[in-house]
Amino acid sequence: MKISLGTDHAGFSHKEAIKRLLEEAGHEVVDFGTDSEANVDYPKFIQPAARAVAEGACERGIVLGGSGNGEAIAANRFAGVRCGLCWNTETARLTRLHNDANMISLGARMIDEETALAIVRVFLETGFEGGRHEARIKQIDSPAPAPGNIPAS
Repeated sequence: MKISLGTDHAGFSHKEAIKRLLEEAGHEVVDFGTDSEANVDYPKFIQPAARAVAEGACERGIVLGGSGNGEAIAANRFAGVRCGLCWNTETARLTRLHNDANMISLGARMIDEETALAIVRVFLETGFEGGRHEARIKQIDSPAPAPGNIPAS
């Protein structure tokens, strides 16, 4: 599988460990950086990683930052990207099973390296459950309503 990686300075160390894990498992990794722990702005690295998934150049993507929140938000700005913020293996399993996530975001200051690697393994090994979740994915992937045109519940 071809997998994009992107991180800011906070996630650099975890990214390097994830990259080794992926390559040892035979995956092709496209590393969009960063390449050190020097302070950087995360969108510069997250957006290309997400674009690669959105455009089909990579099948999946993994992005990292301090909390993972901003990185997930940045990745989800791209049509066709479904990036779940994961903090344990169960959130990784469910984001694949129920949301068919093609990207995950990890908070390197929130989880240790061992947990990050376990999350990545589950993300890669878990399939999409389909069924009742398919209609929801189609709704997520359809264009958002224009402001003022949101249907009442």
